[in-house]
Amino acid sequence: MMKFWQKLKKQVRDDNEKGAREAVLEDLFNDFNRNRFTIYKFNFVRGVFFGFGSVLGGTVVVALVVGLLTWTGQLIPGVAGFVDSVVDMMQRANAQ
Repeated sequence: MMKFWQKLKKQVRDDNEKGAREAVLEDLFNDFNRNRFTIYKFNFVRGVFFGFGSVLGGTVVVALVVGLLTWTGQLIPGVAGFVDSVVDMMQRANAQ
């Protein structure tokens, strides 16, 4: 029973500390950006870069998967036909 109270006490202390840190960061953000236009501009640019990074990251992941499938198809002859059909289908989809 004592472990339960100690664990609960630690969790409350950690939650309070986390909340205090978030409040300090929020105050710093609001002090730094008092103008709403600046906040909107900052969030817009942040969103553009987030979207660009997501597209770029997705492209890299798809390229790696296709490369891995091609490499696997060359190593294992029994899987080569299936892998080649998947790669051809993906290349035809990209060509359109």
